[in-house]
This record gives sequence, C-alpha cells and structure tokens, in this order.
Amino acid sequence: MSTTAATPLGVLFRPQAIIATILVGEAFAVVLALSPAHSPDRLVHFGLASLAIQWVAMGTLAVLHVLRKHLARLPAARLAWVALGSFISISVLVAWGAVLLAELAAPLPEARTSFLLRWGCIALVVGLLALLTYRNYWNARQLAVRTKQLELESLRARIRPHFLFNTLNTSAALVHARPDEAERVLLDLADLFRAALRGPERVPLAKEVELTRRYLEIESFRFGPRLRVAWSLPDPLPDANVPALSLQPLAENAIRHGIEHMPGGGNIDIRLRHASGWITIEVENDMPADGNRATDGHRIGLNSARERVRALSAGRGDVETRLVNGRHLARLTIPEDVPAA
Repeated sequence: MSTTAATPLGVLFRPQAIIATILVGEAFAVVLALSPAHSPDRLVHFGLASLAIQWVAMGTLAVLHVLRKHLARLPAARLAWVALGSFISISVLVAWGAVLLAELAAPLPEARTSFLLRWGCIALVVGLLALLTYRNYWNARQLAVRTKQLELESLRARIRPHFLFNTLNTSAALVHARPDEAERVLLDLADLFRAALRGPERVPLAKEVELTRRYLEIESFRFGPRLRVAWSLPDPLPDANVPALSLQPLAENAIRHGIEHMPGGGNIDIRLRHASGWITIEVENDMPADGNRATDGHRIGLNSARERVRALSAGRGDVETRLVNGRHLARLTIPEDVPAA
C-alpha cells in the first residue's frame, strides 16, 4: 500500500476501485445500447459506447494519477471540482475525436457543436452522480476507520492490571538487593505503558522488537530460569513499519497461557522471516499438559494485536494461532510497505 492509499485521491488507484470503474462503465454502456436509439445494430452501439466510456474513465484516472502529488495539497472540495472538470474535459475530448472519425465515413445527422454540447451535459450529470456516490463511500470509510480506532482503544483500556502489579512487586523485591536491576525494570515498564497508552500507530520493526525484548526481560526477573527465550532474527532487521504493540502481545500471550501454567517453565521461540515483500513473525511456546488451556481466558492482548494489524494494514495483515505438535504457535503476517504514521 502506498503512502497515499489512505487519502481520498489515493483510494481511486487501488485495484478494487479500478475494477469497479470498469464494471460500472460497462453497465452504463449496456444501458445506452438497450435504450431507444436510432442505431439498428445494438451490439455495435454497445461496442462504441463501451470504447468511449472506458477511454473517458481510464483517461480521467490517468490524469489524476499523474497530477496526484499536486492535487493532494488541495482541500477536499476543490479536489472534487478539479476531478469533475477533468472528467468533463476528457469526455468532450473523446467525443470530439469520435466526431472526427465518424465524419470520415459519413456526415453526422446533427451539428458538431450540438453533439459535443449534448455529450458534455451527459458527462456533467454522470460526474455529479459519481462525486455524490464517492462522497458517501468516503464518509462511510471514515466512520469505519473511526469505529475501528474506538474498538482498539476499548481493547487497550481493558488490559488486565496484574502485569503491572507483578512488575511493581518484582521491582520492590529488587530495590535493596539489586537496585540497578530494579531501576531498569521500572524504566522498561514505563516504556511499555507509554506505548500502550498511545493511540494506534505504526512504528519501525526494530522498535517493536526492542519493546518486546524489554517486556521479556521484565518477565525474566519474575520467572527466572523457568522462562527460556530463543530469538531467530535476520541481521539487519528489515527496514519496515509494523503496528505498535503487534509483537509484544504475542509474547505476553505465550507467557500467560503457556509458561505461567508450567511448574518447570518452558521455551519461547521467536522467529522472523522476510521474503517477497512480506514480514512473518512466529511466536511458538511450550504448553502445559492440558493443551487446551491456550483457548481459555479472555486473550485480550492477542485480540488487540489482531485488530491492530488488520486496521493499520488495510486488512492485508493478520494474526493466526494454532497448535503444532503440542506447542502453541502465533503467526503475525504483514506487508512490509505499511507506511509510517
């Protein structure tokens, strides 16, 4: 997804929008071919209408795409009028070309000016309808994004406080014996809560990995040798952005629903792969004898991570979980071209 994909103009250049434009154009050509007309051959009428409509539609999108950097600076209302003006201008230009070609074969049954004026009026009506439809679509999209943000904020507000209490108790126990480590635990805790209290955003992958490392360091003071973590990361890390708090909740889920319920502790393996424009992060952990425990509980952190990834990657990213050979596997998949906040 490009950096303009979330803007009103950028949405027009997505594959779904282009395909929808083509289909709507073909539907309009069918309506023109089936309407009462002087042409005795409706199939030829449909072909000519389809050709003209697609030239106008694709030509308008091409012009807007070429000028997108300049148009992005315009207010939304002015941008809409510029788009409408481009559509009408290209419509008249295509109609004028059609007139020149038609006059090579036979004279038109009506004056050239009258034909171009009629075609321009049709383009004006169609363009206004398209603007109205797109405005409703964009408003609905903005409402959906806002709703998703509110859901994420709700999930973030419901984070259980026992991690905070456990960390504070760990710090209190370290204050006299190991004050330096107690200070580090409190600093790591501050970074974690600073990230949790911020709104949904995208951060560099290296920053998210570092945040997860700090979380696991805090938990290592509480679990000691019971918690064994193995990292498998490429060097250097991919220069990409990921949703904030997308990896850390997976590690937290591995501890809360796995290691925490095992008297002897267990292993957590964190692997990162980068290939074909996608980033895949796997968090795999040992499970207690009752492997179904992973499906128990609220799993708020895991659900929050999934919603963050989906919301901040336009639905392309996802978080999947399953049991593999008695171990719990959480896989985060996200495209590497997620723009920064």
